[in-house]
Amino acid sequence: MKRLLPLLLIAAAPAPANNPQPSPDRLKATVEKLVSFGTRHTLSSTTDKKRGIGAARRWATAEFERIGKGCGGCLTVENIAGPFSGPRAPQGVEVVDVLAIQRGAGDPNQVVIVAGHIDSRVSDVMDVTSDAPGANDNASGSALVMEAARILAGRKFEATIVYALLSGEEQGLWGGQLLARTAKERGWQVRAMLNNDIVGNTVGQDGTRVADRVRVFSEGARASEDPKATLVRRAIGGEDDGPSRALAKKVDAIAKAEPSIGLDVFAIRRPDRFGRGGDHSPFLDLGFPAVRFTVGIENYDRQHQNLRTENGRVYGDTVDGMDFPYLAKVTALNIAALTTLASAPAAPATVNLDGALSMNTKVSWDAVPGASAYRVYWRRADSQDWADSRVVKDGTATTLDVIVDDTFIGVAAVGADGSESLVTFGGMAPRK
Repeated sequence: MKRLLPLLLIAAAPAPANNPQPSPDRLKATVEKLVSFGTRHTLSSTTDKKRGIGAARRWATAEFERIGKGCGGCLTVENIAGPFSGPRAPQGVEVVDVLAIQRGAGDPNQVVIVAGHIDSRVSDVMDVTSDAPGANDNASGSALVMEAARILAGRKFEATIVYALLSGEEQGLWGGQLLARTAKERGWQVRAMLNNDIVGNTVGQDGTRVADRVRVFSEGARASEDPKATLVRRAIGGEDDGPSRALAKKVDAIAKAEPSIGLDVFAIRRPDRFGRGGDHSPFLDLGFPAVRFTVGIENYDRQHQNLRTENGRVYGDTVDGMDFPYLAKVTALNIAALTTLASAPAAPATVNLDGALSMNTKVSWDAVPGASAYRVYWRRADSQDWADSRVVKDGTATTLDVIVDDTFIGVAAVGADGSESLVTFGGMAPRK
């Protein structure tokens, strides 16, 4: 049987030889520009030309428009907005997300999203006037999104890519809610949402430096499942193979297939950091595959802090606490994932297994438009990672010489260039 590791080499679509790489200097310039707006608190000024969330969003919109002009209009730039209120905005606030949409050449409703929140805060979440540079949290994620647009704009992909800068994260994940709701209303088939939040530092709270690892958080069982679906997943043993977990495994496979990026993916099996959340959570609530990228080690003195020094200890989220070559690596990994996911066909809608009381297992799946082949994966039921695979070029079924009781099975669609979709986990075939 063919082992999986060599197969990872085709996990990412090949990039052109002259494909530019993320620039640490350009990422730093973008972060410094965002910091220059003083505060980007969601409740700060929307009309001041130089300071506040409004000025930051207008600059980002203009930058996306400049990128789009450079690629002959390949980006559609728009602002989406909606009213929100809550304990952190008791008088209410209009949340505005800045989007740049790169329309796919295939089905434009097949969508991959890369996002970061543009708003910032200090110690008091209600303080809208103090300087809140938000360099790492989250000008780093915003800069990553914009750098991805600079590099990928003008390239052709089957699926649509949405570059999103979200507001209102610090008030209640409102920008994520707004974009997730917009995606549903527009009928987007979201293949993946890559949320980048705190992705630019390498020195942790205790002084430890971690420059070769990025954490990717994902849910296993889906938050959106109804009780019946939860019982089905429990019955088939798919707690570790929901769409978001498949997305995290895909990102991990891409990192292994492209060692030049220089990052190990620490795929953490929970939706987010312990007791905390991010803008991917509203996508999970609606059933869309979504993960969160965050640095390998955090420095809490440089998150949500007023700028100050106490007893020689520096507080505040400033540019000097960041590592831009590291941010470039996280950006490169996001770009590789976007390239693969936007080039590949969609994942099979369902995969059915039939093999009870048998020494082999019949696998069947839904046909996927644009797929040139399918790859059937399987592994022992006591393992987390796919171990074996088979390519099926004709038809949508195959039989494996494995016992279904002891084996987990899934199927990915394969494009003409070798790009693979997420793996759809196999469940029970409908009773006849």
